[in-house]
Amino acid sequence: MDKKFLICGGDLRQASVANRLYDYGYKVSVYGFSDTSQFNDKIQIHTSIDQALKDVDIIILPLPCTVDNEIVNMPMSAEKLYITDLLKKMNKNQIIVAGKISKKLYNIAQMYNIYMADYFEREELIVLNVIPTVEGALQIAMEETAITIHGSRCLVMGYGRIGKMLSKSLRDLGANVTVYARSLADLAWIKANALKGISTSQIKDVIAKQDIIINTIPAIVLDEEMLSMISPETLIIDLASKPGGVDFEKANKLGKKVIWALSLPGKVAPITAGEIISDTIINLIDELGV
Repeated sequence: MDKKFLICGGDLRQASVANRLYDYGYKVSVYGFSDTSQFNDKIQIHTSIDQALKDVDIIILPLPCTVDNEIVNMPMSAEKLYITDLLKKMNKNQIIVAGKISKKLYNIAQMYNIYMADYFEREELIVLNVIPTVEGALQIAMEETAITIHGSRCLVMGYGRIGKMLSKSLRDLGANVTVYARSLADLAWIKANALKGISTSQIKDVIAKQDIIINTIPAIVLDEEMLSMISPETLIIDLASKPGGVDFEKANKLGKKVIWALSLPGKVAPITAGEIISDTIINLIDELGV
């Protein structure tokens, strides 16, 4: 417990990370927040990055750590912190753990001889993030339709981590669930889990009959042809990361109701999302032997 963390920038998830680590007994300080009311009052608040970096071992950057590979993602601060400035000010014994580190950012850190590790690549985080993602998708479905999920016709596109939990949750709520998958292995698992599975050759037969369509496939699967078959009354929720699974331009042109629900864990359950991140970071640094 002698490690000292600096939580640098981010949103309410980062505040949750700070509080969780403090509750675990670690030394924690923060930088890059204009409003500090969400932090435990015993956590040290810094307004200077030079002061913040003194006597810390691990700098935790947010998820995503940057949106442009230049500036640390600090949406809750009026200040700007350039990544190169941060790296210049660090010493060789300090490390960075961050979310969604690009190849370019890894290369920049290497130039400054700073070690970076990406907690967003950890399987335990990816799996546990499915829970708030699914809950968020269900919340959107409830808020954006005039019908109950119970008895509704729902098509889940994709049977990865999110698709598995989402299809089960919809079925448990009484929905009539159909799952689209492209691989024979996924179709076998869908059948084994007592769900109705359809392949690419069958999707055109069912897509027009759905009340809710939720996509989890990170590739364009709902193109103009598929969208033209979908009723204007159908709610389409896209959970896929960029570029998404829907041709949004064509969907808008055709008058389809589409919600691209990105980064749901941080939006619907920031405290839980932060706790997942902090626990993942502890696992990561333990494995690194830091």
